[in-house]
Amino acid sequence: MKQYSAFDVIGPDMIGPSSSHTAGANRLGAMARKIARGDIKKATIYLHGSFAKTCKGHGTDRALVAGLLGISASDERLKDALKIADESGFLYEFRKADLGDVHPNTVKFTIEQSSGKTLEIMGASIGGGNIEITEIDGLKLKLTGEYPTLITRHRDCPGVISMVTGILADFGINIAFMSVYRHSKGQDAFMVIEADDSFDEGIEATLRNDVDGVKDAYSIIFTDGEA
Repeated sequence: MKQYSAFDVIGPDMIGPSSSHTAGANRLGAMARKIARGDIKKATIYLHGSFAKTCKGHGTDRALVAGLLGISASDERLKDALKIADESGFLYEFRKADLGDVHPNTVKFTIEQSSGKTLEIMGASIGGGNIEITEIDGLKLKLTGEYPTLITRHRDCPGVISMVTGILADFGINIAFMSVYRHSKGQDAFMVIEADDSFDEGIEATLRNDVDGVKDAYSIIFTDGEA
């Protein structure tokens, strides 16, 4: 007798058996893909708590890999994400892990990029398909993706924040929310800027090239139909 999965029973037009374990997981994968700018040579996926216990049963494994591949939760290809990854040569590995005192639906991606650079991203599915990115490269922060978002990695020194916000004003961007996170004084810091408007494609390059102290900048926007 054929074994049917939850995706076979419920159908591909649904977001899976659990908004937290499938839709939220898919969005976490998609967010990691955006932060990595789609440059993912290999992803090692560490599953914590409930994610580790119910991974295959709720399709969390397929949802996460689908997000990394750019396949949304409403895309019928989601249920075949692992097969698509295998056939396309996309490298991934799942590991169960204790990630500490974090939300039960937490995952950490260790992403190897084509340049050899390694990027670590940790986040949680917090219910109803909503997510929070809680760490990037070990630095704690909060990023939801609900608004057009700009992230800068910069040196923690006077003047950088005002120069960045000044450039955003020049581009006509109205900042809705802004937070700054750092390990310690004078070291690397992240600025998370959520705005009412989408970021112009030229902003990232302008910040990287024109602001002394900005090491990297990338914008994250989810459009209709994306994870």
